[in-house]
Amino acid sequence: MMAFPLFLLVLAVLVLVTAVKVVYEYERGVVFRLGRYSCVKGPGLRIIIPLVDRLVKLSLRTVAMDVPPQDVITRDNVSIKVNAVIYFRVVKPEKAIIEVENYLYATSQLAQTSLRSVLGQSELDDLLAHRDRINQHLQEILDRQTDPWGVKVSNVEIKHVDLPAEMQRAMARQAEAERERRSKVIHAEGEFQASQQLTNAAEIMSSQTGSLQLRFLQTLTEIAAEKNSTIIFPMPIDLLKPFLDSKRQD
Repeated sequence: MMAFPLFLLVLAVLVLVTAVKVVYEYERGVVFRLGRYSCVKGPGLRIIIPLVDRLVKLSLRTVAMDVPPQDVITRDNVSIKVNAVIYFRVVKPEKAIIEVENYLYATSQLAQTSLRSVLGQSELDDLLAHRDRINQHLQEILDRQTDPWGVKVSNVEIKHVDLPAEMQRAMARQAEAERERRSKVIHAEGEFQASQQLTNAAEIMSSQTGSLQLRFLQTLTEIAAEKNSTIIFPMPIDLLKPFLDSKRQD
């Protein structure tokens, strides 16, 4: 007689354990009743009907998933290896359970194929110079394709582009040539500006007869400051012109 109440007690405990579920704040519980979708339960203490209901928990937190390195041939026939990271979260738990068998695996495979497809249509220079635009394009493609699964892709980032060794050397030579070209252009611009300033100075000095003499005297002062023992300098004819004119008048 005592075994029967004990059996009932054990049965009640088992029913209570299977009927009471705890759903955390970052989770949602998808309830299936006799195999059919019933409802989505929010966080808190939830009670289901044992042997009739089945509750499947699903996290709504953002998932950061690494996309393994992919071998890609760009539109300009350069073989590269690219990896990326995608950020996504479940926004409709019932679709993430019903519409796809494993939404994590499906999203990962979709990201790999989309990465190869998009980068295969881009040139290497665009990939290196306009990475933000390619990231945005990838995000739009993945978000559109995962929407039927109740998954929202918020961001896609290309992490690393592995170039072949010969391509790295070619790019290094190109960068060096570009720096040399800029250096020559800057030097030529400096020479041009200096020649313009010298031309302007020559015009001013030719229009003012006394300026050339002042410049000559200033040059002598600078030479004398060097403490040279012997100084040989040409005598400008302009300095002797007043004496020659007075001689002719005599």
